[in-house]
Amino acid sequence: MVPPSYYAALSVVLFTIGVIGVLVRRNPLVIFMSIELMLNAANLAFVAFGRARGAAEGQVIVFFVMTVAAAEVAVGLAIIVAIFRARYRINVDDLSLLRW
Repeated sequence: MVPPSYYAALSVVLFTIGVIGVLVRRNPLVIFMSIELMLNAANLAFVAFGRARGAAEGQVIVFFVMTVAAAEVAVGLAIIVAIFRARYRINVDDLSLLRW
């Protein structure tokens, strides 16, 4: 059996990769993928610690996190498509120009 500390370490590594992806990259699609990676790292931690305690609450929280992540992706991709149709390119630095 794998100890929960291994899952926690993997979760921290995945979350760190996601944070670095959000801070370094300028492509909105890569930023969204990095945010999804951070959410999946949190989900892994919830499930690992829930299983270690023998409780199902971790899996219930993961269900809600996945629902929020799906809504975030739908809204985020709609915004990205709308910006791409208006400007024919997507760059996070250019999005500040949308403010008047």
